[in-house]
Amino acid sequence: MKKTYLLLITAFLFLDALQAQPSFVKVNHQQFILNNRPYYYIGANYWYGGLLALATDPAKGKERLIKELDFLHERGINNLRVMAGVEGTGKINGVTRAFPSLQPKQGEFDTDLLKGLDFLLVEMGRRNMKAVIFLSNNWEWSGGFLQYLNWNGLLPDSILRRKMSWDENRDFVKQFYTCEPCKTAYTEQLKLIVNRINTITHKAYKDDAAIMAWELANEPRPMRPEAIPQFTKWIDNVSALIKSIDKNHLVTTGSEGEMGSENMETFGRIHAFKNIDYLTIHIWPKNWGWFSDTSIAKGFDSIVAKTKRYITSHLEIANRLNKPLVVEEFGLPRDNHSFIPRSSTNLRDNYYREIF
Repeated sequence: MKKTYLLLITAFLFLDALQAQPSFVKVNHQQFILNNRPYYYIGANYWYGGLLALATDPAKGKERLIKELDFLHERGINNLRVMAGVEGTGKINGVTRAFPSLQPKQGEFDTDLLKGLDFLLVEMGRRNMKAVIFLSNNWEWSGGFLQYLNWNGLLPDSILRRKMSWDENRDFVKQFYTCEPCKTAYTEQLKLIVNRINTITHKAYKDDAAIMAWELANEPRPMRPEAIPQFTKWIDNVSALIKSIDKNHLVTTGSEGEMGSENMETFGRIHAFKNIDYLTIHIWPKNWGWFSDTSIAKGFDSIVAKTKRYITSHLEIANRLNKPLVVEEFGLPRDNHSFIPRSSTNLRDNYYREIF
């Protein structure tokens, strides 16, 4: 009888231990899995969440963050895409970048700023929300690749601060993938984030189930066809590095799809790597010139048709690779391009219905 009780107690302890294990999102063929069940989500970009928690005025900081998380959670949004940190300070490509900076100078980190990300992850975990954290940026608004190029002598301050032409921007950013010290500096920030211990829970980020995935960057692009070989090699190397550090979380690219890859072949290749768990695409009809600035209504049917073709063509690659595809970003301006909060969003609402 004592042996029977002992076996039962051991079994219950084992089951309790299993139930206490954190629940990480996994991939099974083209399906996300959470707690042995299919995982579906509606997400939102919330890049500033970690920075918001740092505000000295609680009403503008943590209190606002909690209100916004509650607002999102109550409306069924259960997945947020957030930024790891800002690189550099001051103007870049003619605009004021986000602040404060995690890495104000190359190799110098203000790790106290990550307490904001700590707080965000704790609050998301309390609401059973998942985070996708992007580790750098193809674009200037958070420093990103341009800042690494500046730090390593490939982009002078005089050019970094002013507005560059599109071709100038492409010609500079493409050099990131052949700049070894740039890539090393990026890797140092990556390792700082992935290996971080949350100051509130004392749990390692790599053991935190509030995180769904690491994203190599926001919308990484080769920028020029000649940079594609080094770009694809970088995707492969960095995804392998993350997996060597963190066995629990998914890894993805943050790609826009064909528009950010130069061609569909490159898009397929970078998502075929074994350490890339799922595919991403973004859809921005205005940015991509799918309609003129004054003709959303006139061009609406064409916008929808192009969007459906874009999704379908990338889904074909996802089917071939047997991996999930996430439409990670998409958007359309308010009616008549208004920025007034009370202005109508009829066309945008219809567009979202078509996508969903």
